[in-house]
Amino acid sequence: MMNQFKNIKQILNKNNINVTKYTFKGKSVIIDSSLGNYVIKENKDNNIYNYLLSRNFKYIPRIIDSNKDTLLIEYLNDIKYDDNQRAFDLIHLTALLHSKTSYYKEINYDENKKIYEIIKNKINYINNYYLDLINNIESKIYVSPYEYLIERNISKIFSCIYYCNNELEKYYEIVKDKKRKRVVTLHNNLKIDNIIKNENTYLISWDNNKVDLPIYDLIDFYNKYFLSFDFSILFSEYERIFPLLEEEKILLKILISLPDKIDNNFKEFEMVKKARKLIDKIYITENLLTSKEKESTNAQK
Repeated sequence: MMNQFKNIKQILNKNNINVTKYTFKGKSVIIDSSLGNYVIKENKDNNIYNYLLSRNFKYIPRIIDSNKDTLLIEYLNDIKYDDNQRAFDLIHLTALLHSKTSYYKEINYDENKKIYEIIKNKINYINNYYLDLINNIESKIYVSPYEYLIERNISKIFSCIYYCNNELEKYYEIVKDKKRKRVVTLHNNLKIDNIIKNENTYLISWDNNKVDLPIYDLIDFYNKYFLSFDFSILFSEYERIFPLLEEEKILLKILISLPDKIDNNFKEFEMVKKARKLIDKIYITENLLTSKEKESTNAQK
C-alpha cells in the first residue's frame, strides 16, 4: 500500500480531501479528514462492486472515486450488537447475494463426474486415515487422552464416513446426466466481522469473491462458526430467501459431515482440543441435519 502512496495522494487531491490521519488496517487505509472518513483500497474490487450494483445488490460500501490502482470508498460506522443477530444478518445478505446473482451455467458430462470423483477420493482417504489411526491406537497398552477420545468415538466417525459415501451416490445419481449447474457470486470470506450495521446493513471485504455453487459460502461459514450459532435457524433463513436445489442440499450435507483429518504434530493438549472439536462437530452436524430432515418431512405433510 505504501508503494501506491502517490496514487492515494492523487485521488485525495482530486476529491479535495485534506487528510488529518492515516490508519493502516490490513490491506486498507482508513482516512480521517475534515470532510469525514474514507477507506482507500487497492483497486481489485471495482468490477465486483459494479457488477453487484447492476444485479440490484446494494448492501455494499459506496465507491466515491477510483483510478487504475486505487479505490476511494465511504467509511461505514458499525454499531455493536449481538453476534447471533449479526450472524443472522450475514446469512440474510448472503442469501440475497446468491438470489440476485444466480444463473445456470452450461457444463459437460465430465464436470459432475469430476466433482464426484474428487469427493469419493477424499472420503476413501479419510476412511483409510481413521482405519490406520484406530489400528495404531488399539495396538497400544496405554493410550494418551487424545487417543482415548478418538477410540471412544471411532464408531461415530466411521458412521459419518459411511453416511457421506451413501449421500454421494445419491448426489451423483441426480447430477450425472445434467448439462447445467446453478452458480452464484460467492463472497468467499464470510465472517461476522464482515457485516457492518448502522441505519442499513452492509457486506464488506470482497477480495476473495468468485463464481461457484452457492453451498460453498454456507460451508465456509459453518466450518468457522458451528460451535457458536444455531445453524438450524440460519440455514432456514437462507432457504426462505434462496431455496437450495436437491443436489445442492445433498452436497452441502456431505461436505459439512465428512470428518477432517487430525494432524498429530502438536502437543498433547492441542491434540485433545482438536479431537474434542472434531467430535463436537460430528454431533452438532448430526443434530442439525436430523432437525432439518424433520422440518422437511413436516412441511410435506
